[in-house]
Amino acid sequence: MRMKKSVLPFVGMVFVQIAQVGLIIAGKEAMSNGMTNFTFVFYSNAIASLILLPSSFLVHRSTRPPLTFPIFCGFFLLGVLGCLIQLCGYAGIQYTSASFATAMLNIIPAITFILAIIFRMEKVDCRSSSSLAKSMGTVVSITGAFIVTLYKGPPILISPLQHLHMKLSKWIIGGLLLAVHCVFSSGFIIVQALILKKYSAELIIVFFYCFFVAILSAIVSLMVNRDLGAWSLQPNIRLIAVLYSGFFGSAFQVSIITWCLHRTGPLFVTMFHPLGVAIAAALGSIFLGDSFYLGSLVGTIVIVIGFYSVMWGKAAEGKIVEDGGVKSLESTSENAPLLQNNDEETDV
Repeated sequence: MRMKKSVLPFVGMVFVQIAQVGLIIAGKEAMSNGMTNFTFVFYSNAIASLILLPSSFLVHRSTRPPLTFPIFCGFFLLGVLGCLIQLCGYAGIQYTSASFATAMLNIIPAITFILAIIFRMEKVDCRSSSSLAKSMGTVVSITGAFIVTLYKGPPILISPLQHLHMKLSKWIIGGLLLAVHCVFSSGFIIVQALILKKYSAELIIVFFYCFFVAILSAIVSLMVNRDLGAWSLQPNIRLIAVLYSGFFGSAFQVSIITWCLHRTGPLFVTMFHPLGVAIAAALGSIFLGDSFYLGSLVGTIVIVIGFYSVMWGKAAEGKIVEDGGVKSLESTSENAPLLQNNDEETDV
């Protein structure tokens, strides 16, 4: 029984990374077949909202805090940031590859650390090894992101589908869009941390997040693209991608990550993010015809080094608790680790 309890979180997080990469692949495939990123984001979040509506209020039926107007406004702000995150992210995926996009997600902790310093949620002590590790890790991660974006290099894993090589200009545009995605994701983390201090019902927060993202993306889609054909779920690949993203891209990941966080802690969860790069390289090559380039490999290694340096700094400060309950403010979206806070026993 003890072995089963120790193995299940490992299995769960591996499946989470596969689901995350699958979401990226599904989104790129749907948009390659004529669906816009606006409509894809709408359908994905609308399905996730329908799933989370009954389950979130059922789970928190006895522990649900009162829903006040300021909290509701906070939910709306999360929706605005989430809409920007997903629109920029899927636009960036269109110009790059699944492995590239997955590698870029690993810089979110570094950007979050910078924003936390700006908003005085983190302090830097130059005499502390943990602060130095976080600071150096941040610089290294961002350096790795520049390498991934600006240096493509020769292909080291060529797809058997033999797609045409992507132009360097599109690669850079995609990288910049994904960098903006990561910045908005870090801003989302800051706002979410503030909301979780006052409203600890995690699944309800996620429900309202998906609900507002669906509404906002629908409005943007109607304003930007008046072609009703973009809303069609034909050919079938669009329908499959939308259903996958709604069920596995949102609801499944939220549930599994939350379950793992309560049993193992956020450090354990974040350690699996670099695994997504390897999964993305393999699945992207098989299903999308993506080639894996030397620049992506070098940049990914640099990002992962910085990523683990930041995580080590957080662990060394004693702000990450791995046994029993987790005293932290965490995100269960497809984003990376959040700020820690020892005053609230909440994880998302």
